[in-house]
Amino acid sequence: MSSHNLHLVSDSTGETVAMLARACVAQFDEIKMRQHSWPLVREGAQIDKVLAAIRKAPGLVLFTMVDSDLRKILEDGLEDLKVPYLCVLDPVLAALGTYLKAEAHLRPGYQHALGAADFERIEAINFSLIHDDGQAAATLNRADVVLVGVSRTSKTPTCIYLANRGIKAANVPVVPGCPLPQELFKLTRPLVVGLTKDPRQLVKVRKHRLELMHQDPTSDYVDVATVNREVEEAKRLCNKHGWPLIDVSGKSIEETATLILQHLKDRVETGW
Repeated sequence: MSSHNLHLVSDSTGETVAMLARACVAQFDEIKMRQHSWPLVREGAQIDKVLAAIRKAPGLVLFTMVDSDLRKILEDGLEDLKVPYLCVLDPVLAALGTYLKAEAHLRPGYQHALGAADFERIEAINFSLIHDDGQAAATLNRADVVLVGVSRTSKTPTCIYLANRGIKAANVPVVPGCPLPQELFKLTRPLVVGLTKDPRQLVKVRKHRLELMHQDPTSDYVDVATVNREVEEAKRLCNKHGWPLIDVSGKSIEETATLILQHLKDRVETGW
């Protein structure tokens, strides 16, 4: 079985190019593709990192890049490296533009991952629902990822998104005055990731939640100073245990999940 490198570069989550690559690679028998994914490439410095990696492991490059300036930087670099490349959107956009007699408005987009692992995703979703909000701590070590963070840092929706990708994700809330489950500190299998958020944004989201629930809008739950201490304490917890920390302020669930998947990838590659 011959083996080849395949680099997938995207200025978004990378799901579109990954889905297309999976569909196409599946049509070739006795071919092993070593896939290298580069999502959320939105700066020149990131492209430099991608080009350096391609130089070490040359192979076909498939990409979805909307920004024309960044695309030119990438293409010029790939030309210098003399590796084949293709923007997978170009043929479809050209055909649609001709047919519709219209010009495409190029925007980064998101695509739900498609595949054959339906049962794996269902199992992952069930796992995430059972292990939501610190529940079923006794089986926490069966997770692939455990998210830790204060209230309203999008732990649950991020877990559900990861579960739709086949990742068994659990989450444990950091609540002032409430001890964390001891199982969290004995984990050997999962990657533990901390989620944090700007305290002012947290207060805004929490106030809205209290309004919807017709609860007291003046509690410590939405006090800026109290929330700031809460966030700092959660950060110290993550730093103490060496858990990677992701600031979800201004990030979509997809972007947060993509960063978590990148941490998982790095963990596998480093053998940690």
